[in-house]
Amino acid sequence: MVTSDEELLQQVLTADQNAFRELVDRYKAYVFAIILNLLPASSDIEDIAQEVFMQVYRSLPEYQHQNFKAWLGKITLNKTLDWKRSQSKYSQQENIDFDYLADENESRAPDLVLLQHDNQTRLQDICRQLPPIYGQVIQDYYFESKSYAEIAQSDGISIKTVESRLYRARAMIKKQWKEEGS
Repeated sequence: MVTSDEELLQQVLTADQNAFRELVDRYKAYVFAIILNLLPASSDIEDIAQEVFMQVYRSLPEYQHQNFKAWLGKITLNKTLDWKRSQSKYSQQENIDFDYLADENESRAPDLVLLQHDNQTRLQDICRQLPPIYGQVIQDYYFESKSYAEIAQSDGISIKTVESRLYRARAMIKKQWKEEGS
């Protein structure tokens, strides 16, 4: 006899560990597929999946009982993106240094100024190749020194959208920077 998702969820809410185990078994392939789609070559896929199911268990009392698979997919997506963000903070050697754009007036050795000018020109060229919504947010933030709030107000979007676009734009720039070689 196959138990429906709703019946399983009700059993999990009554602390039935077997029901939760069955729920995990039923949806683990779905969770792994989402994670693998976003992180094709990661060794942390099982850890992320475990985080997903732990979050499901913790959040189940607040679940609205509408579409469990969609809700699970959203949690999986969020946990995977959180993991990607946390990993990007620790991979400093892969980050492009945008700091020199803000303080061009500092006195520097001529060869360093030339190198940084070349890098800035290259960066601007890459930004022009980005889709307009990403190129514009990079232009506003790094080259025009606008704050998140100013960008959000001028573009009629939320601050979270500005953050998201900057994150995605940086990822695109890093990828292009690596492909062109540094």
